[in-house]
Amino acid sequence: MGTRYVGAIDQGTTSSRFIVFDRAGRTVASAQREHRQIFPQPGWVEHDPDEILTSVRAVIEEALRGASLTTADLAAVGITNQRETTVLWDRRTGRAVHNALVWQDTRVEPMVAEFSRDGGQDRFRALTGLPLASYFSALKLRWLLDHVSADGDLAFGTIDSWLMWHLTGLHVTDVTNASRTQLMNLSTLDWDDSLLTAFGVPRSVLPRIVPSSAVHGPARGVLEGVAISGILGDQQAALMGQACFEPGEAKNTYGTGCFLLMHTGTEPTPSKHGLLTTVAAKLGDAPATYALEGSVAMAGALVQWLRDNLGIIKTSSEVEALAQSVPDNGDVYFVPAFSGLYAPHWRADARGIIAGLTRFASAGHIARAALEAVAYQTMEVVRAMEQDSGVPMRSLRVDGGMIVNQMLMRFQSDILNVPVVRPRVRETTALGAAYAAGLAVGYWNGLDDLRANWDVAETWTPTMDAGRREALTQSWSKAVERSMGWT
Repeated sequence: MGTRYVGAIDQGTTSSRFIVFDRAGRTVASAQREHRQIFPQPGWVEHDPDEILTSVRAVIEEALRGASLTTADLAAVGITNQRETTVLWDRRTGRAVHNALVWQDTRVEPMVAEFSRDGGQDRFRALTGLPLASYFSALKLRWLLDHVSADGDLAFGTIDSWLMWHLTGLHVTDVTNASRTQLMNLSTLDWDDSLLTAFGVPRSVLPRIVPSSAVHGPARGVLEGVAISGILGDQQAALMGQACFEPGEAKNTYGTGCFLLMHTGTEPTPSKHGLLTTVAAKLGDAPATYALEGSVAMAGALVQWLRDNLGIIKTSSEVEALAQSVPDNGDVYFVPAFSGLYAPHWRADARGIIAGLTRFASAGHIARAALEAVAYQTMEVVRAMEQDSGVPMRSLRVDGGMIVNQMLMRFQSDILNVPVVRPRVRETTALGAAYAAGLAVGYWNGLDDLRANWDVAETWTPTMDAGRREALTQSWSKAVERSMGWT
């Protein structure tokens, strides 16, 4: 194969990237482009699917050109994507019939209540691993079908499907993305008739479900002739990029939100503590593997809020210095339940609060409380995960944009009381998609090749005494309770 590489399209909530990796998992080329966040009403979040497609094509061209590569240098390409974000398009024209409804969009909240009346919030959990929430695709798709007047042949998909349609002409999604729609049966790995009936979704609009790692087809256009052979939802891709292949291995991605996944093996583990049961991956013909997941809605988005809404920092990178201008949180706690609380609480009635304010509190305390909130929310998810799986977490592998924040990582290790470990390659989401694609075409021979690529760049170890940890945790829990029952 000579010096060929594997590429990854990483289509995220705020930007699209294309990264090219070598056999050791090192980056040899990359390009990134942001796209607009559209807020038509409070709680509504949309993306323009055409703008996303344009940005993906642009970053592919830019990355290849910047490294003097051509498509002939690529052995395969994988796709990883923001999950749950819902697109509906016309099969004849390939044009979206409405903006994409983003995973953060809460317009279907009234439908959650309506669907929960018959069987409660967990009525579909046994089949899907998911509670009823505005987060997942099924209700978003139902809303689009109710509000779009389009005659003709409609196709639904998450962003991976939208990109695959335009890059290969195929209407497919992989098992990890399908497991986030609330329409797939976790055991059969197929669309479930009882779920389609309950949500009123016609089977004709749905993509075909395929493995995460398999040769799906040759690309057209900007990647002409290259095999697209990997598709993974972004958090499952990061789990793979972090080489978490054994039960009990876990990673946390600190992005717009926080997403903590723990590998649980070849059987789905039901959650009794508010976590999601999800597919981790399906590599070719091998059995699917599963994971427990806890999602925190506001992580990096909270820093953006301090910048854009409060104006206490000018750039996101200033938050750490501001937070370190004070020796501790001054007993200030920030619960960022801007669109309710996600795992393990699942309380749509919660709203954001800053608690414990006195005349002494400063912008520094608020910045520190915001960063600490990310670590506290992660701690709640870890504790729930340990209870569900019966496996104590020995260390936490971390990735995402916020891990450059030393104060946050130190505090995370302290509050969890376990080492927090950052790998050499930070782009674990894109790397996971590249791994899935490369495995399918024999670029890597198996999981041992991928394990060998993973190495540690930095480790934070806990130094906080138990009494202080306990006191902080109790105050945090008190603040969380105050945020509930607001709406």
